[in-house]
Amino acid sequence: MTDKQPIVVMKGITIEFPGVKALDGVDLRLFPGEVHALMGENGAGKSTMIKALTGVYKINAGTIVVDGKPQQFNGTLDAQNAGIATVYQEVNLCTNLTVGENVMLGHEVRGPLGINWKKTHEAAKQYLAQMGLENIDPRTPLSSISIAMQQLVAIARAMVIDAKVLILDEPTSSLDANEVQDLYKIMRKVRDSGVAILFVSHFLDQIYEICDRMTILRNGRFIKEVMVKDTPRNELIGMMIGKSAEELSQIGAKKARRAVDAGEKPIVSIKQLGKKGTINPVDLDIYGGEVVGFAGLLGSGRTELGRLLYGADKPDAGGSYELKGKTVSISDPYTALKNKIAYSTENRRDEGIIGDLTVRQNMLIALQATRGMLKPIPKKEADEIVAKYMKELNVQPPDPDRPIKNLSGGNQQKVLIGRWLATHPDLLILDEPTRGIDIGAKAEIQQVVLDLAEQGMGVVFISSELEEVVRLSDNIEVLKDRHKIAEIENGDTVSQQTIVDTISNTTISTGKEA
Repeated sequence: MTDKQPIVVMKGITIEFPGVKALDGVDLRLFPGEVHALMGENGAGKSTMIKALTGVYKINAGTIVVDGKPQQFNGTLDAQNAGIATVYQEVNLCTNLTVGENVMLGHEVRGPLGINWKKTHEAAKQYLAQMGLENIDPRTPLSSISIAMQQLVAIARAMVIDAKVLILDEPTSSLDANEVQDLYKIMRKVRDSGVAILFVSHFLDQIYEICDRMTILRNGRFIKEVMVKDTPRNELIGMMIGKSAEELSQIGAKKARRAVDAGEKPIVSIKQLGKKGTINPVDLDIYGGEVVGFAGLLGSGRTELGRLLYGADKPDAGGSYELKGKTVSISDPYTALKNKIAYSTENRRDEGIIGDLTVRQNMLIALQATRGMLKPIPKKEADEIVAKYMKELNVQPPDPDRPIKNLSGGNQQKVLIGRWLATHPDLLILDEPTRGIDIGAKAEIQQVVLDLAEQGMGVVFISSELEEVVRLSDNIEVLKDRHKIAEIENGDTVSQQTIVDTISNTTISTGKEA
């Protein structure tokens, strides 16, 4: 343990909403010069705790002390004035402004005639240099730089307020491996300057690589504060979910591969289906009861192929699409739904949930669309559908009339899966269904995928995590640079390395292994 005094002490924090106690006497200490992980399943209270520290939520009980001074935050400005800065998972920047304007927003250098833009951009350049972005012109439009660089711009903006505490909420969810390492360099630099960093991530590898200390929450309660180096992973998982690692390993573990019978017809068969500039022509068969994984690096064409199957992108002429042996034209999502093909987007927030609607409304909206707005779903049937999938998918809290925006990410994902299951699809396309959710919810969704296949549904499983693709899939379609380069029949000898080797050893120009 350290002799340093904590920069933040949150003691006995309790936050209540109508009908639910989101936090129940939770403690948190943040030390200067440390990266501190806030761990727990979705719904454990991590986001609520962050919102208490940033002034978004008022606490019902407990105390907050920052740098030795008791605080009573009445809003986010109070928290910022106390030195609390936050960079959220979805970068909260203004893409219509320049990089420098984003960095200095609200802290522009002013002169007798108003904002001195020359000095404002000069100041921004200094903060950008601290983030390793000295080569970026502050006058560059923010929209023209990558998401990874926007993350660093957001951190630079946080440093403008001379932050004592920097909160990074899922900052790596949209970054590739190299970009994550670049972010780590900046985090270490900020940490070594004496700032306390509160880090939230669902990737355990990242926690163990970058963090010094952890606080574990479960069901809105404080479980334990531990040092990362002293805590084995199985012990951490056990504290997070209230189960042993052995119990968890039984969830989402595929028992046997689906064998295709001789003469069996696929649910979907596409030949040379593609879209210029998006995905090169692909051949693919998907059978009922089969999980087909799409694997590849970012930009490989995984999502683009899924969207093509669903009609979200209209394919070029020349390819063919057969559904249960009959040639069809799937050129828009409505036609796909009518043909019992469903697609759950990777962009849960912007293209999936409708935040201001209830769980019930979100779950029923696709089924209602297939029937038309002049044929409303009878209340009894609607209640039965919602109750069925709330129970089967273990949506928490089990209140269908709660706005979906108030649910955790994992539970929002379950509602979206319930939305598509309500349409009784023959083919369900799941694009990154476990991204950004906790270990427990991830295992539950993986088990749902296997259960659906067991019931005879065809499932396309798209994921950037090769481990879960290998664990769940019967067949794996490997993509690279918007080409399908291989189809791997899964088995005991197939591993993540098999996919990596396939990608690295395949040359797109010839379509053959190098």
